[in-house]
Amino acid sequence: MGFDHRRTVTFRLAQAAHIYRVRAGSRLSRIELHSGQENLLKALEAKDGQSMSDLASVLGVQPPTVTKMISRLAAQDYVERRASKGDGRQAMVFLTERGQKAISSIDKVWKRIEKDALAGIDDKDRKRLRKLLRQVERNLGAAANGDDKELEEKSPADTPA
Repeated sequence: MGFDHRRTVTFRLAQAAHIYRVRAGSRLSRIELHSGQENLLKALEAKDGQSMSDLASVLGVQPPTVTKMISRLAAQDYVERRASKGDGRQAMVFLTERGQKAISSIDKVWKRIEKDALAGIDDKDRKRLRKLLRQVERNLGAAANGDDKELEEKSPADTPA
């Protein structure tokens, strides 16, 4: 039998991520948010008054994506744009009162999904899983930044069984 992608760790990771997005999207829709918007609001909670380019960098998305997200969130009164005090041509993004109130609901969504996802996994394994997932993130980030050659040399798929 040929290569069965369904038996790979990355397939399982993709499946878990998909289920997470569906669950998070369903719960976030109850507070009138779409998946991804909560990350922008949480970034502003951490540091209110960021430029759109800074938000794009923090979120790991392209600036046009952030512009669209901010437009939608501003229309719903979660955020507001204000001219930068240092450069009036640059807009800074701030949480509104509604945006600040939404943070606790977002936290509840994340905590609930975390609880559901990790049910039956003890603290030691949770810590190990977090560490392993951070390594996967670094590996995939390195690959996306053109370091594929180094990762290919270490690929277990190329080693004989």
